[in-house]
Amino acid sequence: MASLFNTLRTELQNSGYRMRSQNARKWFAERIKELNGRINRNALMRDEALKLRSQPIWGHMFMFVYDPKLKDTLPYYDRFPLVIALQKAEGGFLGLNLHYLRPDIRAKFLDKLMTTMSDKKLDERSRLRVTYRLLSAVRRFKEFQPCLKHYLSDHIKSRVAQVYAPDWEIAIFLPTEQFAKANKTRVWRESQQAYRSTK
Repeated sequence: MASLFNTLRTELQNSGYRMRSQNARKWFAERIKELNGRINRNALMRDEALKLRSQPIWGHMFMFVYDPKLKDTLPYYDRFPLVIALQKAEGGFLGLNLHYLRPDIRAKFLDKLMTTMSDKKLDERSRLRVTYRLLSAVRRFKEFQPCLKHYLSDHIKSRVAQVYAPDWEIAIFLPTEQFAKANKTRVWRESQQAYRSTK
């Protein structure tokens, strides 16, 4: 099966736009509208551009299937998170689920996070040097608040698929969020209200 990531990367290059430019983001937003409702998450997890792992690595981006322990009491949750793994936490790890932000806000937030990159190569080894302590101490990272989640290892229902740094921008625009108990419009609105109220 053809790799969605490789296909989109090639199409962008053929369009003449440079990755992470404003034109590239506009292109992604328009191109990915065409994919809305047509992405098979199970097939995406097997995309050859991704690396399946048994557990996340700090500072890298992952997607996986999740079934929260407290789903009955949560107002809503994402069954298919797109997460930047931060650090170990009791029974699992802390991560930033970027799906809780509207795609254009995700892109701006990712730009801020990428100022902490381990290197400027932006290759398969590149990672974010970001922790909960840093995020909570620096006001310009305020968008992290609605994204911060505690994921329990026992409730991850698949292997975790690593998205390498060169494909992060593709991943954040893919319409793979799968919210339960609320639609994405409500989730994004309430997330925006949460971080805008930060002083």
